This record gives sequence, structure tokens and C-alpha cells, in this order.
Amino acid sequence: MSGTDNFEAVVKERRTEAVAEFHEDKTLIRRFQNALHAAPSLVPLIVLLVSVLLFAGLVGSRFFSAGTLTLILQQVQLVGIVAAAQTLVILTAGIDLSVGAIAVLSSVIMGQFAFRYGIPVPLSILCGLGAGTILGMINGWLVAVMKLPPFIVTLGTWQIILATNFLYSANETIRAQDIEANAPALQFFAQTFKIGADENGRGGATFTYGVIFMILLIAVLSYALRSTAWGRHVYATGDDPDAAQLSGVNVRATLISVYALSGLICAFAGWALIGRIGSVSPTSGAELNIQSITAVVIGGISLFGGRGSIWGALFGALIVGVFSLGLRLLGVDPQWTFFFIGLLIIVAVAVDQWIRKVAA
Repeated sequence: MSGTDNFEAVVKERRTEAVAEFHEDKTLIRRFQNALHAAPSLVPLIVLLVSVLLFAGLVGSRFFSAGTLTLILQQVQLVGIVAAAQTLVILTAGIDLSVGAIAVLSSVIMGQFAFRYGIPVPLSILCGLGAGTILGMINGWLVAVMKLPPFIVTLGTWQIILATNFLYSANETIRAQDIEANAPALQFFAQTFKIGADENGRGGATFTYGVIFMILLIAVLSYALRSTAWGRHVYATGDDPDAAQLSGVNVRATLISVYALSGLICAFAGWALIGRIGSVSPTSGAELNIQSITAVVIGGISLFGGRGSIWGALFGALIVGVFSLGLRLLGVDPQWTFFFIGLLIIVAVAVDQWIRKVAA
């Protein structure tokens, strides 16, 4: 074999190795992308764990204490509950801008029915829960039956519900002292209990019933979405409503049920809101809309519908809580919290687009 032939053989062999290495790397990348596609809550979980470790290193061991971690849970309980409702809607490729307004109006109805009309507190709470469900059902009917865009529908109902809230309540706040004396059940979700405290009641983790409700709600919805026909219909509707309809899914009924359930969950959030702030205030919960969407997006739930885990919404809410408390403990300007959360939103959307493009 001549020197020229030997050189060409070596070059050809190296090109073959390079191509094989490229395909191997591509396969590894595809495997990673497919893993993220199969478990979309994996990314926010990793980000959450890294965030906790990061702030534990910056702040010190006190950030890693049971008291601090459960404080984060208490701070995000409202956002976590509303984010669960928002997740259901977004999984159907919709969005609900009225979630915060439904929560606040439901809380106002509970308080006003109990104090203005003298209706028994348990019945007043049921009325508030029913009102939230009906409002959600109206959203669902407008989207599913009237075929109106979810963004436009909920933008309109958000304004209507907000105005109704102020008109009905006359912008009056029911004080915490009056609730504690006459209707303590309205503050049920704020009641606390400790786990792991010593005999003197010191140390350990402090939980509220609102936190327990949030975790149980996420667990139940996760099971329903993963293991029931209704859950599969929700994903199918969000992925391709026309194909879902052709395969036998009642898309209209699925959408109405999703929005109605979202309204009911928001009403529970309104009940928890009373416990969180102590009073019934028509001006509370103004940022729940944006906060819930933020938690859902950071949680890896696709805004295009049909993909995501509801646990991701909880992880997204916790990430925001970790950053907020961690930066506050470091004495950093609160504006940096919005800065980092904004970056996380952009990165989360970019990752979602990357997974959808390559791992389909």
C-alpha cells in the first residue's frame, strides 16, 4: 500500500469514528430530552434542590432547618393551591386570568354571608365554594360551548368578578378580631400544629392546615390526572382537541369540568386566604393570577397544553418561595427577586420549547 493510500485510509477511519461519536452524543442528548419529556417535573425539582443547597451555603445552616423550610411552605400555600387550579386549565391549552378574582370573591361571599346575613358559618363556606365552582363553570361554558379564546374569556370575567367583588362588599373589610370571636372556622386553614417539637414545644416543624390541604390537593389531582380516564381526557384535549374528539373524548364536557374544578379549587384558596391574612378583605390576593402562572411555567408545564405534571406547579411555587426568603435573609434588595424569577421564567419556556422540538 502506498503512502497516499495509507493516509486516505487513516483519514477515512477518523471520519468514521467522528461520525460514530457524533451519533453517540446525539443519542445521549436524545435520551436526556426524552427523560425530561417523560418526567417534566424533573427539571423544577432539580432547580428546587439546587436552590435550597445554594441558599443553605450562603445563609448558613439555619436556612436548612425544619422551621425555615416549613415557613416557605406556609408562604407559598396560597400560590400552590391556585397554581393547581391554573395547571388544570393550562393542561387543556388554555389559561385562566380570573383565578385570583374568583378566590377573593369566594372569600368575600363566605364572610358576608356569615356576618351580614347571619347564615351559619359552615353553610356560608359552602356558599362560597359553590360560587367559585359556578364562576369556573361559566368560564368553561364560554370556552367550550361558545368557542371563545380562553385568554379573552378569563380576561373579561376577571374584570367582571373584580368589579362584583368591590360592589358587593362595598369595599369593607371584616376584621380579624370579629372573625376570631364569631366565626373562627373561616380561619381554619391558618391553624397550626407541630411535628418533632421537644417536650417544651420548642423546635420542630410547624405546619398549617392550609399547607396540608395544598399537598393533599396536589397528590389527589396527580393521581386523577395520571390514573383516571378523566385525566387522560384532559391531556388529550390539551394535546389535540380535534384528534381527542375523533377518538371518543367529550372535549366540551372535559373543558367545562376542568374550569368548574378550577373554580372550586380557587374558592378553597379564598377560604385559605382568610386564614392567611386573618381578615376578609376585597383588596387581597391581587397578585395570585401572575403568581400562579409563574409557578406553572417554572414548574415545567407546557403553555401549549397536553404535557406537564401538577407536581411541577408545586415545585415552581416552592422555587419562588426559596428565592424570596433566601434573598431576604441575605439582605438583598427585593427587586432582585423579580429579576431572578424573570430569568427562571424565560429559561423554563426555552427548555419547554427545546423538549417539544427534539423529544417529540
